Amino acid sequence: MSDSARPDKENGSSPGGTTQACEVLPLDDEGQPLTGHRLIQSFLRTLDNSPGVYRMLDAQSRVLYVGKARQLRARVSSYARPSGHSARIARMISETASMMFLTTRTETEALLLEQNLIKQLKPVYNVLLRDDKSFPEILIAKDHAFPQIRKHRGKRRAKGSYFGPFASGRAVNRTLNQLQKVFLLRNCADSVFQNRTRPCLLYQIKRCSGPCVGLISDADYAGLVADAERFLEGRSTHIQKSLAKEMQAASDAMEFERAAAFRDRIRALTAVQESQGVNPRGVAEADVIALHMQGGQACVQVFFIRANQNWGNRDFYPRTGAGAEEPEVLKAFLAQFYDDKPPPRLILLSHPVEDEELVRELLCARAGRNVELRVPQRGEKAELVENAARNARESLGRRMAEGAAQTRLLAGLAEALGLEAPPRRVEIYDNSHIQGAHAVGAMVVAGAEGFLKSQYRKFNIRDDALTPGDDFAMMREMLTRRFSRLLEEGPDREGDSWPDLLLIDGGAGQVSAVAGILAGLGVGDVPVVGVAKGVDRDAGKELFHRPGQRPFALRMNDPVLYFVQRLRDEAHRYAIGSHRAKRAKASSRTPLDEIPGVGAARKRALLAHFGSAKAVSRAGLSDLMAVPGVSEALARKIHDFFNAQG
Repeated sequence: MSDSARPDKENGSSPGGTTQACEVLPLDDEGQPLTGHRLIQSFLRTLDNSPGVYRMLDAQSRVLYVGKARQLRARVSSYARPSGHSARIARMISETASMMFLTTRTETEALLLEQNLIKQLKPVYNVLLRDDKSFPEILIAKDHAFPQIRKHRGKRRAKGSYFGPFASGRAVNRTLNQLQKVFLLRNCADSVFQNRTRPCLLYQIKRCSGPCVGLISDADYAGLVADAERFLEGRSTHIQKSLAKEMQAASDAMEFERAAAFRDRIRALTAVQESQGVNPRGVAEADVIALHMQGGQACVQVFFIRANQNWGNRDFYPRTGAGAEEPEVLKAFLAQFYDDKPPPRLILLSHPVEDEELVRELLCARAGRNVELRVPQRGEKAELVENAARNARESLGRRMAEGAAQTRLLAGLAEALGLEAPPRRVEIYDNSHIQGAHAVGAMVVAGAEGFLKSQYRKFNIRDDALTPGDDFAMMREMLTRRFSRLLEEGPDREGDSWPDLLLIDGGAGQVSAVAGILAGLGVGDVPVVGVAKGVDRDAGKELFHRPGQRPFALRMNDPVLYFVQRLRDEAHRYAIGSHRAKRAKASSRTPLDEIPGVGAARKRALLAHFGSAKAVSRAGLSDLMAVPGVSEALARKIHDFFNAQG
């Protein structure tokens, strides 16, 4: 892989590749740097027709666009023409002041690198999938004689059978709840399992078979595990017949309580099947992906079909790169969506995808097997796509309506607070603690699209010299860290990360303090408003404070007042949630956390083996060395640590 043009910290190279850089940009006859299509023309003589990735940068070296090419010279030459481009491409070319190039061995490698760079650099003219949350799955863990069933997120590191993805944690929890009733598999941690002396509550309410105390044999429990796997694979007919047969046998033997237990399991099994929604008969495994675009915005609706069951749907709103068309949006979506999750065998699409064969090749490589892309025209598959397209259309309509309302509220907020223009980015700050302990600061962000949760930030208050409960000092630390970082990243204040308005939960004192902090950092021109509840602390009687001005209130039924209340309450919710999480983490700490060399994995292994930190402290060297992952040196270190403590 080779790299040419202006170097920056974002450059990358493949193992064994060579890097070539040039800081001198082409100049025109008057000695000024070239821009636009003339600049692009000047690069053509140095390019060959290797596959690779190119980057277009503006005059401030910000990446405008990342693209891949089967033949770099041919692809880049298409931008060198002075006319014949769409409005989006023409705008992008006119802003281009520099370019960078990376050659790769294959076009597939170029596509992969392109998507990695898009996710990393977030260029304004690229299509970008902004929701990167992992999807939950059901895991039947196989690292124990009695496998555990549980919800799983993230990479598939644990040994076992994975089933998913599900559209939401709620869908997984609902399914797990019913599966426990049907198959009676345990969900307790191994450490809890090993230390039980009598059945837990789940056994009493008939949601576990009690393997921890020997109430079921290894073989019978393995049969339940096999049945659960068959059901999650879509082979449930045998299970229903088997349960019905056993219920009838118990009834014939006049074991009515046992027959009732089988009846309840059959009902639970039926409830699972019903909760999956519309279950296609002719599609065993597929993702149904439909795109709807309107007014420069896009919604992609994804339905997950597994084991002939609908496991839910999720909608996404990718940034369309200032006017990309459907094939380009779908291509970028597929490449980014399946970056960290295995694609199914069949993907049903609402539109053809750009570079279909190349995208399919990439997905096959990620799945390790064949993946088919299809745009169905008739039959059940077409009905599934139409259903997803209808959902995408309706979801985008609701989002656009909400966005219009949000825009009106931001305009009303600007008018109420005397701002020059509606704020594009509002940052709301709050903190949470208990008498100064586990103090956390929180920042939530809102804009024309509503709450921007991916932009939320929490600040662990680090200054140990703070007086417990000193909210002013906590706010000072939080804002100093926030704006120092902003000034490092972009002192010219351009981009989407600079706020147009700060809302503080507090009165005149807090506002004055915040204004002083910002002035000391050289950003005293950012508007600051404090929102304080009235004398009786009643919602609706809020007073608004601005530096050097008299406080004022809004009408009780003013929509802007309700809007500000929502902003403040969201900051309060996020701050309290972050504080509770920090407090819970602190409460789960054990002396093992203080031993060098004992990380999270070894801590789990020790607790799973011995049951508690106290039991670890009493263990001998040979017992410690019997724990997987604990070497003789580490065992001696753990033993010495607890002996020294004693």
